[in-house]
Amino acid sequence: MSDQRPEHRGYVVAIDQGTTSTRCILFDHAGRLVAVAQREHRQHYPRPGWVEHDAAEIWRNVARLVPQAMAQVEATPADVVAVGIANQRETVVAWDRRTGDPVGPAVVWQDTRTADLVEALAADGGADRFTELCGLPLTTYFAGPRIAWLLGQDAGLRRRAENGDVLFGTIDSWLVWNLTGGPDGGRHVTDVTNASRTMLMDLRTLDYSPAMLEVFGIPRRALPEIVASSQVYGQARAVVPGARIGAALGDQQAALFGQTCFSPGEAKCTYGTGSFLLMNTGSEITRSSHGLLTTVAHRIGDEPPAYALEGSIAVTGALVQWLRDNLGLISTAPEVETLARTVPDNGGCYFVPAFSGLFAPHWRAEARGLLIGLTSYVTKGHIARAALESTAWQTREVVEAMDADAGLRLTSLRVDGGMTSNNLLMQTVADVLDAPVVRPMVSETVSLGAAYAAGLAVGFWPDFDALRRRWHRAGQWRPAMEPEVRDRGWEDWQQAVQRTFGWIRH
Repeated sequence: MSDQRPEHRGYVVAIDQGTTSTRCILFDHAGRLVAVAQREHRQHYPRPGWVEHDAAEIWRNVARLVPQAMAQVEATPADVVAVGIANQRETVVAWDRRTGDPVGPAVVWQDTRTADLVEALAADGGADRFTELCGLPLTTYFAGPRIAWLLGQDAGLRRRAENGDVLFGTIDSWLVWNLTGGPDGGRHVTDVTNASRTMLMDLRTLDYSPAMLEVFGIPRRALPEIVASSQVYGQARAVVPGARIGAALGDQQAALFGQTCFSPGEAKCTYGTGSFLLMNTGSEITRSSHGLLTTVAHRIGDEPPAYALEGSIAVTGALVQWLRDNLGLISTAPEVETLARTVPDNGGCYFVPAFSGLFAPHWRAEARGLLIGLTSYVTKGHIARAALESTAWQTREVVEAMDADAGLRLTSLRVDGGMTSNNLLMQTVADVLDAPVVRPMVSETVSLGAAYAAGLAVGFWPDFDALRRRWHRAGQWRPAMEPEVRDRGWEDWQQAVQRTFGWIRH
C-alpha cells in the first residue's frame, strides 16, 4: 500500500554518460525501467594514443535525451523526483567559467598522451610512490596527470585556471554545473568516487591532498568541491527545471551500487569490451599488495564512505569482436557461444588476450597476446572456447587478488554487461571461481545505481534494505566443474600468462 502514497509517485531520471554514448533512463518507485533514450557521440583520434570527446556535444545530447525519455511516459519536470548521474571516469573537461564553453576537447580516460609525464614522475620513487595517499599507481589512466598535462601545454590556460576563470572537472562536474545553471550560478562539484580517480584526493580525508596538488602543479581553485555520491547538489535550472540533482557516481561504482553490493565482501563484475570487477570492502581502507586499485565505492550524505577494491581487465568482449572482425571465425558476436559449444573443452589450448599489455593484477604493459597449446587436433571451436575461458580465468585472477587483499572470501559474483547474455561464459565463470554467478533482472545496473543513489538523497527510497528488496535475480549459474579439472586448468592458465611477459623489449 505504501507505494501508492503521493510521495512514491513520479520517476528518478538517470543520466548514464558513457565513453561511446549517453543514455537517459527513467525508473519508477518499484525500480522498474520505464523509459530509455540513447545517442552516440563522436570519437576523435587526432594522434596515435590520443582520444578526445567534444564536451559541448555531450551536453547537447543530455539536453535532448532527457526530454525524449520523459515524453515516452508523458512525464513533466514536476514528475521527476530526482536526477542521478553516472559517468565515464577519468575523462577531463576544462571550460570557461563565464561563457560555459569548453576551452578544448575533453581528454578521454583511454588517452595516453601523459605517458612521458607519468614516466618522469615514476622515475623518482616508482609507480607506487603515491598509492599510500591516493590508492592509485602512476599510470596514464587517471585524471590528475591529464589536468597537469593540459596546464603544462598552455601558460595562458594556467593563468586563467589560477585566476579561477577556467574550471576543470570530470564529466560528472561538467553535467552538474550545466544542469544547475552553468555560467549563471552552476555548482562546481564532483563526487568522492570520481575524485578518487584523479590521484589528487587523499583517501582518508576525502579532500584534495596539498602534496598531490603541488606534485602535479594544479591550482585548487580550478577544481570542483568534493561532495558525497548521494546528496542534493541543487535544483536543475536547465533540461528538467526544478528537479533536484541528487547523485553522481563513476560508472563502475554506480554499477556496484545498482547491484546493491552494500556489504563488505559483496562484488560485481561488468562484462563489456573490457571488464571491471569491484568488491565492497566496507568503511576501512584496504591497501592492495596484489595489483588492485583502492577506490571509494560510495558515500551517502554525511555518513562515512564505503571503500572498494577494483580490478580492471583490458580485453574480454573485445576478444570476441577480434574473432569476428579480424579473423572472421564468426559473423556475429553471439555466434561465439554456438561455435564454442561444438566441442566439450578447449582441446588443450589457452588464449591470453594481452593485445596491449595486461591490466590487473599483473600491470605488464610489455605483454602481448598469446594462443598456446596448439596441436593438429585443435579446431576453431576449441579456439572459441579458449577465448571465452580467457575471460573466466582473468576474472579468477582478479578475484584471487581481492580475496588476498581484503581477507574476504567471495561467496557469489553479481554480473552485468553485454557478455552476460552468453550462458556458456557465465557457467564457465562460475566453474572457475567455484562460486555462484548471478545476473539481475535489470541489466542497466550503471543507470540503476545512479537512480538508487539519487532516490536515497531525496527520500524516494528510505534505506539500503528498500533497495535490496527491489533487486531481483534473472539468472544464476552454479559451479559444476570437478575440482581437479579446475585446478589443472588454473595451473595451465598461469603458465600461459607467464609466457606473455617481456615480449616488447624496445
